[in-house]
Amino acid sequence: MRFSQKYGYKPAKDVFQLETMDSDLRNSLWNALEIHFWKPLFSAGYRLTSHHNRALQQLCTTIWADYFKWRLTSLPVSWSAAQDIIHKYFFSCPWHEVYDFIEFMAQKGSGSRRTAFEGLVNFYLEREVSAYRILDGNTVRVTDPVEIGEIQGAIEGGGESISQQLHRSLQLLSDRESPDYRNSVKESISAVEAQVRATLGSDKGTLGDLLKRFDSHSPIHPALKEAFSRLYGYSSDESGIRHALTEGSREVTFDEAKFMLVTCSAFINYVRGAV
Repeated sequence: MRFSQKYGYKPAKDVFQLETMDSDLRNSLWNALEIHFWKPLFSAGYRLTSHHNRALQQLCTTIWADYFKWRLTSLPVSWSAAQDIIHKYFFSCPWHEVYDFIEFMAQKGSGSRRTAFEGLVNFYLEREVSAYRILDGNTVRVTDPVEIGEIQGAIEGGGESISQQLHRSLQLLSDRESPDYRNSVKESISAVEAQVRATLGSDKGTLGDLLKRFDSHSPIHPALKEAFSRLYGYSSDESGIRHALTEGSREVTFDEAKFMLVTCSAFINYVRGAV
């Protein structure tokens, strides 16, 4: 049994929701539709066919004809009935069709409505750690399967301590309620240090010191060594990751923390393969 299975850790591909969609994300995307389309366009007390609901009727007609490709005679005259049909589809369709529908709705929006809708959708996608974003009406993948493979491989292929640190980094990055990107980066770098120490059989020294020793043990290309040393410098900078937040320090972003987790995982896999 693999380490991640033995300790009940969720695979990285599921944490990033690459080919999945949990109920929190699906609910959030539905709420974005409610906020920017359903509620603003519906005039209560009137049928869908009423001139008071003309914009909503036109939108439903477009959904029926161009998205579902159903006969327009099947479009109910009641908005509640039409919404029930859309709702049933949205919460029963495969995860990728949810993105199809969100894309379709974004493309049907215009001006400030479209901008606000895409902004809220992307807020939810980042909060729920989706591997996708909506850009200009199109779904774009921002987390690559190769990146996820590097993370999962590093977690599953190492000793318990290293795996726990990487898993902790992933946990901090993907916490839906209170993500901690700063400490996620710290855990990623610490996992690299632990891997290099394990490789060299040394329990002391910083990553910079250990990289020099590792270079003599199994030579690393100078550009690669310098690149990783600079990344370590970023995490150890006085206003950086390993020091407490100060008034002048800036927040670490999701993208930075994800980059460091992927990069550190790839480096750990590189170290393992080089010896």
